[in-house]
Amino acid sequence: MLPLPLANVDEDYTIKKISGSPDVKKHLENLGFVVGGNVKIVAYVDGNLIVNAKEARIAINKELAMRVMV
Repeated sequence: MLPLPLANVDEDYTIKKISGSPDVKKHLENLGFVVGGNVKIVAYVDGNLIVNAKEARIAINKELAMRVMV
């Protein structure tokens, strides 16, 4: 298990855990990051990530992405 920002670009991963406060977890869930869901990093931009989650392309900052374990 590793944090999302340490994952490889263009590889499919399954979300195994989401950490943080209930508000952070809810925010990530609203963006499409749910345990058991698939995620793929499309690109890194200035330390932030662009990912595909739930068939949508999402930009997420590194701090928030560190809460997502794959």
